[in-house]
Amino acid sequence: MRNIDSGRAIRILANIGAIAAIVSPPPSPAQEWITESTCPDNAPVAFHRCALEAAEAFEPPRTPDGWPDMGGIWVLPEVYSYEDLEEHPRQLDDRGGPAGIVDPPDGTVPMHAWADARRQGHTRQYVHPSAACFLPGVPHSAYFGGVHQILQTPDYLVILGTRTHEYRVIPLAERPPLGESILLWNGDSRGRWEGDTLVIETTNLNGLTWLDQRGRFFTEEARVVERLTLVDVDTLHHQATLYDSNVYTRPFTVASPYRRSSEEGFEIEMDDSVACYENNETLLDVYRDLGFEYYPGISAAEAREAMEAGQ
Repeated sequence: MRNIDSGRAIRILANIGAIAAIVSPPPSPAQEWITESTCPDNAPVAFHRCALEAAEAFEPPRTPDGWPDMGGIWVLPEVYSYEDLEEHPRQLDDRGGPAGIVDPPDGTVPMHAWADARRQGHTRQYVHPSAACFLPGVPHSAYFGGVHQILQTPDYLVILGTRTHEYRVIPLAERPPLGESILLWNGDSRGRWEGDTLVIETTNLNGLTWLDQRGRFFTEEARVVERLTLVDVDTLHHQATLYDSNVYTRPFTVASPYRRSSEEGFEIEMDDSVACYENNETLLDVYRDLGFEYYPGISAAEAREAMEAGQ
């Protein structure tokens, strides 16, 4: 880290709190939810097991075109999968939480040895992509916590979030695929109905986001399959399976409970404490002075070379 003058140091310290709020904003009163549920346990593993069984017996409310109605304001309880996908006790300023991983059953992220060794250095070298105001990406945005709004039409599912101005527009109708060279923060998502479950398959990810604050990563060849199913009127079961053999020894699945907001008439507003935008020069200066860089990602070809070299 280079020497900085006192004025710069003051500005850095003044921005540290804002940076922390962007990455891990505290729960707000608006994040209250309806607690009556067929599956009340928010711990991902327990919720996942209950939800799979409960959904089979539930007849969901339906839209005029006959599909399950998932629209509304949904709250993701703070189980802190976005901090660490694996089970993590509270240490210093970290928020403890259960494992978000429901498969494999042992709750561990099945990284290749070279990839796990590499990711351990990420938090010392790179700024978390969400702290730099970039979209959290898929599947990270699904378990990033906070409030989400789902808007549903016959042709699209739109998901809005309160953190790092996140948004997703997911077509439900057939349309031509994107070219392989077009890579996006949220990738190219396509939704389809399988019974009463909405299946969302995402490709064309740019590989510049992390899966959690422990620096877990993926390449542009990653594919994510999400499944959204209503468990009861006020509970939505979300699961996301990530496929990327360049980084992981096998696919793995993260589950999350979505609870309907208990605040009648609630509308999503951008909280000033977490409002930000990409390429914010003030933030860039702060990160540079602290000795951090933006995460550059790793291509599938580079990952395969690293795997062969055992690095």
